[in-house]
Amino acid sequence: MATATRAVCRKLSRTMVTLVVATTADPASIGPAASLLAMPGWQPGPSLQGAQSFVNKDVRLIKLGDRLVRENHLDRRWEEATGEVVNDVVFLSRHVASSTRPALTIHPIGTPQVLEGEDLVSGGKPRWAAPPNPRIGPWLRLLKEVAESHNLTPEFEVTLEATHHGPEINSPTMFVEIGSTEEYWKRQDAAQAIAFLVWRGLGLGGGAAVGDWGRNSEENKVLLGIGGGHYVPRHMDIIQKTGAWVGHLLSGYSLLMEEPVINASSAGGTWRETVKVAFEATKLAFPNGEILAHLDHKSFKSWQRNAITGFLEEQNIKIGKPSDFSLS
Repeated sequence: MATATRAVCRKLSRTMVTLVVATTADPASIGPAASLLAMPGWQPGPSLQGAQSFVNKDVRLIKLGDRLVRENHLDRRWEEATGEVVNDVVFLSRHVASSTRPALTIHPIGTPQVLEGEDLVSGGKPRWAAPPNPRIGPWLRLLKEVAESHNLTPEFEVTLEATHHGPEINSPTMFVEIGSTEEYWKRQDAAQAIAFLVWRGLGLGGGAAVGDWGRNSEENKVLLGIGGGHYVPRHMDIIQKTGAWVGHLLSGYSLLMEEPVINASSAGGTWRETVKVAFEATKLAFPNGEILAHLDHKSFKSWQRNAITGFLEEQNIKIGKPSDFSLS
């Protein structure tokens, strides 16, 4: 018992850090990283398996050379190399969309709908989701302000995306992205806006960090989004208008459902496990939070709604109406 207590005390006494991760293989990643490093306070940090790092207060910026979705267990690798405990992770990346519309996006990561044996073309692992970074909701609202102040809107859309892709990681994580074509990935004004988001969001300029769940003493409602398209517009509408925190966001295409022959409770498919994985990962990210599932009702057929609501009730997962997320 004494040995275990000493181990816990040692861990608590170790430095807690936020990792900001960029790759030289992506202009929408290294551009914001370069703009961020041009701001005051950075010092060279330890090397991580040949990758450069930079230190500013409790933030560590790492410059990698490969695709970010393949950089598994980066939090564990950093902890083993430095002895520092990773509190959360922010990946800087490009966004690709068939619409080619310019966009600034934020999203949690995971592949909870992927089955064993299926190809993982974008990293992750089957039936897995990283804890969503609690900064997602507050940073979305901050990103709206930053984009406006940098004159990027309405040209750039500021939006959330549904949970998708890797890399596999255990710490609360989010991706911040510039989209959607090479022209926009290289835009210096977009890179500067993302750098300023990180600068302000992590409190590097001297103000309080934005979206620190550990310092949250007021609103504790966390939205677990279920249904809708990739850009989750109905969930995002609530998140923008309220102080709700953001858990995983499951698009309709990630919920593989088979229409029942008899009743909704017999609806087949793998969707139940997808919901459970997302819920459990969200719980990990928000200790003592009140997690409320919000359904995009219009995106479901009636049998799908009935199946999902019945399953949520069986799992004792609360369902929230839009008014339930309003500031109290």
